[in-house]
Amino acid sequence: MSRRFVVEADGGSRGNPGPAGYGALVRDADTGRVLAERAASVGRATNNVAEYGGLVAGLQAALDLDPSASVEVRMDSKLVVEQMSGRWKIKHPDMQQLALQARKIARQLGEVRYTWVPRAQNSAADALANSAMDGKPVYRDPAAEAVVLEDDVQPAEPAPVVTTVTHLLRHGQTEHTPERRFSGRNDLPLSRTGRAEAEAAGERARGLGIEAVVASPLRRTRETAQIVAGVLGLPVTYDDDLVELDFGELEGLTFDEARQRHPLAARRFLDDVTVAAPGGESVADVSARVARARRRLLERHAGGTVLVVSHVTPIKLLLAAALGTGDEVVHRVFLEAASLSSVAWSSDGRASVRLVNDTAHLR
Repeated sequence: MSRRFVVEADGGSRGNPGPAGYGALVRDADTGRVLAERAASVGRATNNVAEYGGLVAGLQAALDLDPSASVEVRMDSKLVVEQMSGRWKIKHPDMQQLALQARKIARQLGEVRYTWVPRAQNSAADALANSAMDGKPVYRDPAAEAVVLEDDVQPAEPAPVVTTVTHLLRHGQTEHTPERRFSGRNDLPLSRTGRAEAEAAGERARGLGIEAVVASPLRRTRETAQIVAGVLGLPVTYDDDLVELDFGELEGLTFDEARQRHPLAARRFLDDVTVAAPGGESVADVSARVARARRRLLERHAGGTVLVVSHVTPIKLLLAAALGTGDEVVHRVFLEAASLSSVAWSSDGRASVRLVNDTAHLR
């Protein structure tokens, strides 16, 4: 059973804008024990920017303690809670950047939810924020400080860094692909061209040292994965979190058709990664489940080389996670059908993108 944390966060500014600081702490949700405390100055800023600083610091502290933990964030800022819950739009550029940071960290944790609390119930985080504004930063892990090593016990050697390589293969063409139609949860098979592309990808995969094949269970990815895995002599396992974005009422439409039939909804969906397609999902929804899939992959195949057969949006989001960019990158990267991308993930948290949209095997 995963651990449950409560993050309490706050921020303040003496002048608004003025000298500002944040405070955050992490508690064990079951015992109430404080596990980590953070407080730091953010220079000259507004209250809201400082509050976002506290949120980022609290989430990072929770991630450092246990990436698999579920987290409840409690703040007395209704603005931050509503914005991070996706109900209010974020307009301030500094707050947008901090919110992206917070979402990136949250995707690496288990479930994260946001709760507004009265100011009186957030006094510990408020005290830390005031300490920061008084020029007294805090970086304390009480749980770690409570562990005392006996004189004759030596600390354990740090775990060796291992690298896991994921080769990311987009499925081959279907009848939707040449017309660039929204293709989400449909059950379309590979076209004749798509099957030929999958066979070419299988030949390309022979020399990549692949030890496992993991795929989205949708028909077009399942067929692609089975063709490639047949060449490699490997079984295929499936992960529901790797399926394509659910485009809802936009399914099967071209971009022009979507704008004609759903002008406002299509524009909002394409302009804001937190807005869902009408009757479907948002990019941010997909990002959350792709982060879960990534954690499972890196746990189950640590130090190995894995072929991941998926779709445009999940692959772009895996690349975004490796590059440390926001989810908005999905609108700035193009991936051909049956293209190959590669990422090396180190157990110390670093990642390296080695290949993007390679189609040399299709020529």
